[in-house]
Amino acid sequence: MAIGSTIHTFAVQLADMDRGVYDDLALRVAKHPSETDAYMVTRLLAYCLEYVDGIEFGSGISSTDEPAVIARDLTGAVTAWIEVGAPDAERLHHGSRLAERVAVYAHRDPVKVIAPWAGKKIYNAEAIEVFSFDPGFVDHAAGLLERRNAVTLTVTERQLYLDLNGTTLSSAVHARPAV
Repeated sequence: MAIGSTIHTFAVQLADMDRGVYDDLALRVAKHPSETDAYMVTRLLAYCLEYVDGIEFGSGISSTDEPAVIARDLTGAVTAWIEVGAPDAERLHHGSRLAERVAVYAHRDPVKVIAPWAGKKIYNAEAIEVFSFDPGFVDHAAGLLERRNAVTLTVTERQLYLDLNGTTLSSAVHARPAV
């Protein structure tokens, strides 16, 4: 019998002062058995840092049709294709052709994430941004996960302050171009 996904709930208070986004979110996040806690935390952070009307989690880690996080406008057109981890160049090329904007959130060294894309065909590669966090930040947050989570996420001047289940962490949000 196959092991199913584990559902984690997150009560998020989001205050992104850089973008003027303030909201309370109640999120149910399905964690696939092959997904690491670090990947799930990065997925949650990507969702919050990209939060707009029409944003949702993709269909899952095993889906090739959608990224980890996707945003659509009222017509259903894809406005943002947000990958997590180390997507291959083909996925980025596909996402860049579909969406107005493509971003990648890395929970590992972004230089190692970007390296395999060198010399590969990626549509509009110069517009793709790769975001990362300070070393150890995501792993520390992953160690604090519970099935039910209380989260306060504040962003100011690209500095992220995360309170996860009573423990406060901080990290810069580093941005670099994909090429």
